[in-house]
Amino acid sequence: MIAPSPPRPMGLTDWSLLAFLSILWGGSFFFVGIAVRELPPLTIVAMRVALAALALGALLRLLGSPMPSDRQTWAAFFGMGTLNNLIPFCLIVWGQTQIASGLASVLNATTPLFGVVVAHVLTQDERMTGNRLAGVLIGFAGVAAMIGPAALGGLGDRLLPQVAVLGAALSYAFAGIFGRRFKGMGISPMVTATGQVAASALMLVPVALLVDRPWSLPLPTPAAWSAVAGLALLSTALAYVIFFRVLASAGATNLMLVTFLIPVSAILLGSLFLNERLAVRHGIGMALIAAGLAAIDGRLSARLRQHRSASAAKG
Repeated sequence: MIAPSPPRPMGLTDWSLLAFLSILWGGSFFFVGIAVRELPPLTIVAMRVALAALALGALLRLLGSPMPSDRQTWAAFFGMGTLNNLIPFCLIVWGQTQIASGLASVLNATTPLFGVVVAHVLTQDERMTGNRLAGVLIGFAGVAAMIGPAALGGLGDRLLPQVAVLGAALSYAFAGIFGRRFKGMGISPMVTATGQVAASALMLVPVALLVDRPWSLPLPTPAAWSAVAGLALLSTALAYVIFFRVLASAGATNLMLVTFLIPVSAILLGSLFLNERLAVRHGIGMALIAAGLAAIDGRLSARLRQHRSASAAKG
């Protein structure tokens, strides 16, 4: 069992960073949608982590922050890179070659549910509570409502790719718990982000070179290069710095709530910039997600209990 390192309750800064992270990761679907027209998925994933590692490494050098060189720290970086990037990226990419992206999004939204269970088993300070479990279930229902019942039409038809996406969600849950150790090791979020994407690149780039032989592909257009750059610099490098910052301060189960916020960000961005129409189900889904987040946060229900107790005392 992982030793406790009690996260403090999420404040305004943590919620703001979580919302910003959801925008960065929600935007990754846009970048991937452009890049995948010209590049194989495995090459995109490898370029994503490699460019992110180069950018973060250059920034650390500019700031004068050295990277750790001891074997124990790099073993942790490789463990995090495997759980947080290598396994889920490959499972999701393979799964989405056979199932619709909407169904994949719903299945990926099980990450907080897995996270609550994994944290309960492996930690002492992020135990499962009734509020937390209820909030996760309500939030998951909100994601399903937003994406729409049509996305569930293929549920059960192709079992193996659906299990693959669920496996990716489970891997993300384990990654959230595994990543807690970096705070105890005294490693900053910037260094942790750099180390784990560098480790991921060292594992993924040789596989992409062997499988995709990218030098034999047609030269990508500027649009594809721009999409890969956005995916690497915004949705990976910057996103992971925020990821480890929130993980250190708010804990793994709170961090995984970003999975609920990603479809909200994607739909709102589509409405604002792509003139996509908001449907009634989107409003219902957002309301359910908000209710689920409020239940997990717990402060609203605590205030209601205090108010009832005060009213009963006066009566």
